[in-house]
Amino acid sequence: MPDFTLLPLVMLAALVGVASPGPATVAIATTAAERGKQSALFLALGILTGSLTWSALAAFGLATVMFAHSWVVEMIRYCGAAYLLWLAWKSARAAIRGGSAFGGTAGQGGLRGLYFRGLLLHLTNPKAILFFGALYAVALGPTQTTSTLVMIFAAVGLQSGIVFLGYAILFSRPAFRHGYARAARFIQGASAVMFGAFAFKLATARIT
Repeated sequence: MPDFTLLPLVMLAALVGVASPGPATVAIATTAAERGKQSALFLALGILTGSLTWSALAAFGLATVMFAHSWVVEMIRYCGAAYLLWLAWKSARAAIRGGSAFGGTAGQGGLRGLYFRGLLLHLTNPKAILFFGALYAVALGPTQTTSTLVMIFAAVGLQSGIVFLGYAILFSRPAFRHGYARAARFIQGASAVMFGAFAFKLATARIT
């Protein structure tokens, strides 16, 4: 039987980690306000897939293997910083020229591209696996059962999905989109600064 007594604390810690401002939040918010709910949902689904991937790696102990070979984590870290810098450049260019930071259309190709951008955004953030590794390390002792592990993985995944997809729906509301339309260039400029700051923080942080 799963140990349900662990669930409230784990869910609270996971909620703080997932819902707090970061690159994923900024990307979802700007995409939702700029391109609407459908585009934001596809981006959020990509981010959720990345989150579930890191969670699964941590849950099944593969994070330990990764950190035993620190060059893997370092490679992911610098790729993540480069990707965030690319997002910063796209946002800065949109702020200067006007138009979309993400480009493309809302058709099938554009939506697929947004999904993979969201996936890449989360997979190139090694801090995510640090978070999930710490979460499972605290929650799961040597006596915990597999059913407890599965319960926590499913519960955290469901909560992450609600947060990411909820952000996509929230920021695509007409009031947010109208506000974005009036201040698009300022918001794109602010997004460029934030993505740049996230890139610098990731590139200079001590991960291992």
